[in-house]
Amino acid sequence: MASGSDRNPIIIGGLPSQVPDFDPEETQEWLDSLDAAVDERGRERARYLMLRLIERAREKRVAVPEMRSTDYVNTIATKDEPFFPGNEEIERKVLNATRWNAAVMVSRAQRPGIGVGGHIATFASSASLYDVGFNHFFRGKDQGDGGDQIFFQGHASPGVYARAYLLDRLTENQLDAFRQEKSKAPDGLSSYPHPRLMPDFWEFPTVSMGLGPLGAIYQARMNRYMEARGIADTSKSHVWAYLGDGEMDEPESLGQLSIAAREGLDNLTFVVNCNLQRLDGPVRGNGKIMQELESQFRGAGWNVIKLVWDRSWDPLLAQDRDGILVNKLNTTPDGQFQTYATETGSYIREHFFGDDHRLRAMVESMTDDQILHLGRGGHDHKKIYAAYAAAKAHKGQPTVILAQTVKGWTLGPNFEGRNATHQMKKLTVEDLKGFRDRLHLPIPDKDLEDGAPPYYHPGRDSEEIQYMHDRRKGLGGYVPTRVVRAKPLQLPDDKAYAGAKKGSGQQKIATTMAFVRVLKDLMRDKEIGKRFVPIAPDEYRTFGMDAFFPSAKIYNPLGQQYESVDRELLLAYKESPTGQMLHDGITEAGCTASLIAAGSAYATHGEPLIPVYVFYSMFGFQRTGDQFWQMADQLSRGFVLGATAGRTTLTGEGLQHADGHSQLLASTNPACVSYDPAYGYEIAHIVKDGLRRMYGENSEDVFYYLTVYNEPILHPAEPADADVEGILKGLHRVKPGEKGEHTAQILASGVAVPWAVEAQQILADEWNVKADVWSATSWNELRRDAVEIEEHNLLHPEEEQRVPYVTQKLQGAEGPKVAVSDWMRSVPDQIARWVPGTYQSLGADGFGFADTRGAARRFFHIDAQSIVLGVLTELAKEGKVDRSLLKQAIDRYQLLDVTAADAGEAGGDA
Repeated sequence: MASGSDRNPIIIGGLPSQVPDFDPEETQEWLDSLDAAVDERGRERARYLMLRLIERAREKRVAVPEMRSTDYVNTIATKDEPFFPGNEEIERKVLNATRWNAAVMVSRAQRPGIGVGGHIATFASSASLYDVGFNHFFRGKDQGDGGDQIFFQGHASPGVYARAYLLDRLTENQLDAFRQEKSKAPDGLSSYPHPRLMPDFWEFPTVSMGLGPLGAIYQARMNRYMEARGIADTSKSHVWAYLGDGEMDEPESLGQLSIAAREGLDNLTFVVNCNLQRLDGPVRGNGKIMQELESQFRGAGWNVIKLVWDRSWDPLLAQDRDGILVNKLNTTPDGQFQTYATETGSYIREHFFGDDHRLRAMVESMTDDQILHLGRGGHDHKKIYAAYAAAKAHKGQPTVILAQTVKGWTLGPNFEGRNATHQMKKLTVEDLKGFRDRLHLPIPDKDLEDGAPPYYHPGRDSEEIQYMHDRRKGLGGYVPTRVVRAKPLQLPDDKAYAGAKKGSGQQKIATTMAFVRVLKDLMRDKEIGKRFVPIAPDEYRTFGMDAFFPSAKIYNPLGQQYESVDRELLLAYKESPTGQMLHDGITEAGCTASLIAAGSAYATHGEPLIPVYVFYSMFGFQRTGDQFWQMADQLSRGFVLGATAGRTTLTGEGLQHADGHSQLLASTNPACVSYDPAYGYEIAHIVKDGLRRMYGENSEDVFYYLTVYNEPILHPAEPADADVEGILKGLHRVKPGEKGEHTAQILASGVAVPWAVEAQQILADEWNVKADVWSATSWNELRRDAVEIEEHNLLHPEEEQRVPYVTQKLQGAEGPKVAVSDWMRSVPDQIARWVPGTYQSLGADGFGFADTRGAARRFFHIDAQSIVLGVLTELAKEGKVDRSLLKQAIDRYQLLDVTAADAGEAGGDA
């Protein structure tokens, strides 16, 4: 970890404005020197001198303004390139074999009768960038630590598979099973990096554009966090993220650059493959994406290394004394460079070099073929090595390497640099022959003309294959590899949950606070307490978690270098280099990335962390749902808390804060185990079981989502005969009806359970109806169980037919069933087909709005009086009561008048 002296100063730029000049004569001497350089040597020479002075000033840690961008040439001068330690000829042979197999794998996957496709142009452009990493930089896990964490660009997966094939990590049958995961099981290969689908191979899912760079930043930060807290030695781990220049348009790609710079994450390197193309055309046809990205990364405080040109340009740039070539490179737009990649040497001579006699003179001695092969830096192993080495050596800042390449490189004129190259999946016979010749592979024509093109393997004992194995052994093993070394945690006994099971007595508390109390007790546990990672987007106080500040403290690698304004308070804001709480600011995306990194630490570093991410529920699955899918794919574990849940419970916040649907969104994620508990003792059992399932023996790759509320209610103590199985499976009876001629069942979840209890009393006192109240702790788990059983019954008709849990539970419950929650009806409607008897749901469908809780619930007809009407309506349908009672109830409770409703409980942020 970079020391304090290596970090950027807080003020990293600035020009003197009102600072007095204490030595005007010395100042004038410097100005006269600059004037003389301009007059005698010209502006270009003076410009060069100024740039060198700025460079030297930075070396001496003198704060000078950052330049937005530098010339369109390599950042690392040829004279400064380090010795290349590899055998470039052998590495070229390795790369050629890899290129061939990657393209052939995708082409064969497009054969008639299969047609599952794939992408070949992305890897073709970035192959050298990966190869240098594999041969010289990417650390494996064989030395017992987490090695390096590599976020491979999703569309480049064929190249990673192709290399693994050469190393005997994958078979030819597996390559032929690309994108055929079920029909060719167990040999099927996933289309992109999917850890859930290939849990021993891939570590990080990256194909959802923008999430790779975001995840890489927070993975590097999590590495530092784990080291600072003494959980794992991550000092040798480096995070590499391979990205596309088009991908950088995604807000997630650039949105969190500042945290990487602010925390000095020099254990992080972005490699942006600048092939100048998106899926349909140029990234910046009229502009220059590398220059644009350079200015953005520099402005965010990153170290920028541009890798624009290969070594064939070095002699031309060396003779560019008047800067005319550099100026031409600076002013040529990307769209034109893309065209040059598809044209002839004579075209480039005429259109690039031909409009200035000095440029023409530079290439007079060069043939058209030599001009044609003036290459891009991202294809030059020595230049790439120099960039990577500089990135690893740089201290105090994260580094981005902007490497220019050609999309579809080496695939032939029908692919290279073409706008449609991303969608092209199959090579013709002529394409294959040209490709083979370019790669110098010993494959006869007849093998390309008859049937599917063959894979190429130089032989296990060949020089190049032995070289590959040797390089990987020297770097600590093969990558990518996902290894789970973590042992089950020793989980706390029932004492840790005793407080929640006692109830709240006469004090009203929200379920958010009930959960926080459980968490506080768990964080005190000697065995697992330190492994909890609280995460919140600037809302700890809202959720009543400021009580953690004095003891757990907020993680900040620089500590707290100021006097807190609330330092005299008991719950003062406390930051520490060893703090436990992650306070990521107002960024749900950043918090979710922290959640994913922490939740997968059991595999990444062999040390389990238990993340607890608490957020405004509306801004979870709705805002960052793609990341929760990424979390599932990465096999991350942990607790996700949708606090301030419900369409009507957040009172005055209004439409954009009113969450009545996140439980439905959560149901779409197969790895998400979601609950909507009503009482503290339910929360205790759910959390206990979650820890067992995620961190105990035979751990599962799931995460838990709990929706909790900010409305204070009385929490009963756990009854002696608590139905723990029902709590965990999703439905248990909390209050049987006591009196009444007619019977009914009210199913409620979360904050709606107290409304159901109130409705139960009204039904008994005023309508002669005995209603049981059930807490539906998880509509989603009830449905999941029923779907699994229905699937089993469908495929096993000869066996005794199984019965879903919800059906078993309600089989003997007499009367109609009415479900109610603070969610849209689709949430409780998930179980409708498996509920015996008649079933009606009440819910908060539509947009939320700002008002009192009572008025909002009356508007949506989910309050206690509306539940009464719902029960009477179902009884009337069954002929148990006269329908005239329905109008009486509507009039008695003024159900059409929102102003007639009691305002309800006010306040209660936590």
